[in-house]
Amino acid sequence: MTRTLTLHDYVVAGIALAAGLLAAFVLRVGLRWLGKQADRTRWGGDDVIVDGLRTVLPWAAVLGGAAASGAVLPLTRTVQRHVNQTLTVLLIVAATVAAARVVAGLVRTVTESRSGVAGSATIFVNITRVVVLAIGFLVVLQTLGISIAPMLTALGVGGLAVALALQDTLANLFAGIHILASKTVQPGDYIRLSSGEEGYVTDVNWRQTTIRSLTNNLIIIPNGQLAGTNMTNYNHPEQELTILLQAGVAYDSDLEHVERVTVEVIAEVMREITGALPEHEPAVRFHTFGDSRINFTIILGVGEFSDQYRIKHEFIKRLHRRYRAEGIRIPAPTRTVSLEQGAVVIPQQRAGAAEPGEVSSARLD
Repeated sequence: MTRTLTLHDYVVAGIALAAGLLAAFVLRVGLRWLGKQADRTRWGGDDVIVDGLRTVLPWAAVLGGAAASGAVLPLTRTVQRHVNQTLTVLLIVAATVAAARVVAGLVRTVTESRSGVAGSATIFVNITRVVVLAIGFLVVLQTLGISIAPMLTALGVGGLAVALALQDTLANLFAGIHILASKTVQPGDYIRLSSGEEGYVTDVNWRQTTIRSLTNNLIIIPNGQLAGTNMTNYNHPEQELTILLQAGVAYDSDLEHVERVTVEVIAEVMREITGALPEHEPAVRFHTFGDSRINFTIILGVGEFSDQYRIKHEFIKRLHRRYRAEGIRIPAPTRTVSLEQGAVVIPQQRAGAAEPGEVSSARLD
């Protein structure tokens, strides 16, 4: 100190500190009101920005009051410098944390809006958060008078060793970035891998992709494996898709009647069942003369992949009931065995045939 502290010094310092606390309270109340206004807008980015300001501005007001309080006190240059340096570091830390929350929140908002689903791609969120925190850490070191040049040099040399030790982790990281950047897979897509796993993509993070199956189980797949496997994405190029059902009727059926009845059932299902496409044009295509029936394909339209099970269930029930009412017969596979003077005639199933067709005889000795 350059002189002895007086009552006037304490009063002025207290007023400066109280002014900072009052400003922090006013800012907090104002930002709370601003947050309510941001909740009414469609864009989620303003909520993120207000939340970040709510973190940093009150602390900035408190630290500003503390700095003003220290400035009015008769402190030595060394003490004053340490006080200012400490307050500056605290302000940088608060600003860095707030900036990391804001940037990560904005990235999350962008990924959600572009993918159109509730899930988020945390790989981009985590990368941006780490980058902002690292920049803030370097600024703090520079503020404290610690040179960051030797540290950056050491990180550059040691980065090679780290990259070699973590090559699998880095491969998964860059594979995840490639998957999302190329829009091959987005959170919310329904995919099926060549290995048989299938489900909804819930998240793509820095190491792995999480898939939720229709049985509500989670399937964890490394990003590198996902990028190198064959897959079918049922959400691209569009979410709506068509499914094919196989059926057959007896040879004595009136095919015009069969087609008309089937088309009526398709239209009824498309109109009444949730997940179906009312604008879907009913289609029936006869294609094969089978061993005991005429086979045809029924084409149905569904809104998304998981809707097909409910639509198939309802369609088969209604089609079966309607066929019975119309007298349309669906022949069942049969096997005929006849005895002729000690020989047994046994139908022989052909490989890949839908119905028994050929017969062969065996002598009973």
